Amino acid sequence: MLNDEIIEEVRAIRDAHAAKFAYDLRAIYADLKRSEAERIAAGHPFVSPPSELPSSNSTLQRTRFAHH
Repeated sequence: MLNDEIIEEVRAIRDAHAAKFAYDLRAIYADLKRSEAERIAAGHPFVSPPSELPSSNSTLQRTRFAHH
């Protein structure tokens, strides 16, 4: 597998954050939601996820999995 310094950095940050909460997913989620609420209250824009998922037979998926 190709090592990518950006991916490694993101994973290290994610691991450090999870370690602060003893890898408790509920606590990690609560912290992320708290942080999100603080940023929204501070006026940072929030982009909602799409209301519909893309269709499973999209061109991207057909291309991505065509060689597998």
